[in-house]
Amino acid sequence: MDFTTFDKRGYRTVDVRAGYGEWVSTYEDTVEDVMDIALLDRLRVPDWAAVRQAADLGCGTGRTGRWLRERGVASIDGVDLTPEMLDVARRRGAHRSLAEADATDTGLPDATYDLVICSLIDEHLGELPPLYREAFRLARPGGLFAVVSFHPHFIMTSGMPTHFTSRSGEDLAITTNLHLISDHVAAALGAGWQLAELREGVVGDEWLAVKPQWERYRGHPVSAAYVWRRT
Repeated sequence: MDFTTFDKRGYRTVDVRAGYGEWVSTYEDTVEDVMDIALLDRLRVPDWAAVRQAADLGCGTGRTGRWLRERGVASIDGVDLTPEMLDVARRRGAHRSLAEADATDTGLPDATYDLVICSLIDEHLGELPPLYREAFRLARPGGLFAVVSFHPHFIMTSGMPTHFTSRSGEDLAITTNLHLISDHVAAALGAGWQLAELREGVVGDEWLAVKPQWERYRGHPVSAAYVWRRT
């Protein structure tokens, strides 16, 4: 589906590498944990402490990697397209290794990881199947793939792309694609995954504590977390 059909902001759009390269200085001040970390906290299928090795795709500044380390995951390899984001992740120190690479073509080893994870990157991909195929290649048999995404319903309802305010004060959008939940299911099943868990985060009191202006979205799903198993 074409996001421009729903776009209510009309911001100038920049590509992923350029956008996150500039956003990096304020990224962690603007992306709220309730969007993704809160959903990871609610998942029941993954036994985080039992994960020996994890691959963090689109690892950004290392927020997800830090969360995994706090839950006992010892070895995490991360990849990201944006050198500036990787510099922050290196300073954070949560990852065993970090490399500049595409989430759909990581260069990481086959059938190695107990857990593959990505958070808030799928809306920047034109197609989902390459992501699910790459994660399947990386996961060992029995391994999991956890995906946290910007909910398509919220993108459609709010007309809001992924965006940030530039150093010059201009609001800029980063290339945003709209993937339905059924698109995730089709891509995952096509790659060989089996659904193990699905949770959706809705705008409620926790969200409104950080974004009171979102009262009009109360009850609307804003993010989703999928857990897939390689059988």
